[in-house]
Amino acid sequence: MMKSIYLIAGILAITVISCKKENIEVKKVDHSKMMNAAHGEKLNVKVVNAEDPICGMKTAEYLKDTANYKGKTYGFCNSMCKDEFKKDPEKYAIKE
Repeated sequence: MMKSIYLIAGILAITVISCKKENIEVKKVDHSKMMNAAHGEKLNVKVVNAEDPICGMKTAEYLKDTANYKGKTYGFCNSMCKDEFKKDPEKYAIKE
C-alpha cells in the first residue's frame, strides 16, 4: 500500500513538473540592422533631443522621423518610436 502511494506521488510530481515547463523564446532586436534596412535617407532636421526618447539611439546618426510637441521638434529613429512618443508625449518630452 505504501509503495503504491509513493509510486502515485512520483508519477504525479513528474506530470506536474513536465506540464509546468514553458518554452519561452526571447528574441533580441538588433536595432542597428533594422535601421540599415530602413527605407530612405537620414533626415537633415534640427531636433531638440540628442537621443531618440523611446529607444535611445543617437538622432544625429539615425534621424528618420520627427514630431512637433509644444513648439519643439523631436527626432526619432523610425516611425514606431514616433508613434510610441505620441501616445504619451509628456512622459518623454524634455522638461524645462
